[in-house]
Amino acid sequence: MKKLLSLLSLTVLLFSTPAFSQKNNKTDKKVAMEKVYYVQITTDFGTMKVKLYNETPLHRDNFVKLVSEGFYDSLLFHRVIKGFMIQGGDPQSKNAAAGQMLGGGDVGYRIPAEFNDSLYHKKGVLAAARDNNPEKASSGCQFYIVQGKPMIENELQMAERRSGKPMSEAKRNDYKTIGGSAWLDGEYTVFGEVVEGLDVIDKIAAVPCGPMDRPASDVRMKMVLVDK
Repeated sequence: MKKLLSLLSLTVLLFSTPAFSQKNNKTDKKVAMEKVYYVQITTDFGTMKVKLYNETPLHRDNFVKLVSEGFYDSLLFHRVIKGFMIQGGDPQSKNAAAGQMLGGGDVGYRIPAEFNDSLYHKKGVLAAARDNNPEKASSGCQFYIVQGKPMIENELQMAERRSGKPMSEAKRNDYKTIGGSAWLDGEYTVFGEVVEGLDVIDKIAAVPCGPMDRPASDVRMKMVLVDK
């Protein structure tokens, strides 16, 4: 136990040295100077504008590539759960027959997880879906947008115990007021957020659904890169 405490103390010292702070500052400046990408998602229920995070460059660049290629055009939001999220990006959904089970389509590769404590599952965030792989690597194309709901203190405390990390007051306040799905933090990579059109999430989340949470009537998408 003493050895463990010593190691923990050493870790705290290492992370508080000026050299580490300087490195962190350089990283923060680099992120701030990078181009910010925005994606417009058009649906029959309205349009959302999504800002992609520079803190998650692997997911950002992959999403920009797919959007630029028109990959997402005419795909469905194939899984919708009110009070939780709307999910899309399965390439098999483009010409899917009514009632066809969806969710298994992909592009043949995964993206390494890019977890960041400052990016969390508040309402409106864009996050990567994944299977149960032990590395928590993301699907190369499937994503979800969080609707969630306002959370109470007991729920936030449960999320903290599950993650083993204390929650900042800013994050706690967002979950209580804006709402979200805190139990997903550290499990799925968050890589963007809706900056315009939050009401569209609510409209899509409210559609009637059938088996496997697939909307009874198709909800298609079209994506393009746009300026701020």
